[in-house]
Amino acid sequence: MKHLIHTLNKAFDHRVRLGVMAVLMANDTVSFNDLKDALDLTDGNLASHVAALEKAGYVTVSKQFVGKKPNTTYTASTEGKQAFQEHLNALEKLLKGES
Repeated sequence: MKHLIHTLNKAFDHRVRLGVMAVLMANDTVSFNDLKDALDLTDGNLASHVAALEKAGYVTVSKQFVGKKPNTTYTASTEGKQAFQEHLNALEKLLKGES
């Protein structure tokens, strides 16, 4: 039988990725600057972790211009929402000592 700890999703191991997904689960769409402010991150740190989540298919990125300024927004994909919920469920079981 597979131990519960092996069911945790490695894509969410890092605290920044966990924070990004938590914010995206609570909001339909979040801009780069709002996400950066919410998690108190640098541009590069946020960009690298969101890129990893995008590569996994868990985050959808939308880029457009508002006037002459670039505007990047993020949304949790359906797959990302499901994977994150499964990760939270596994964490909860682990904390409760369930197997």
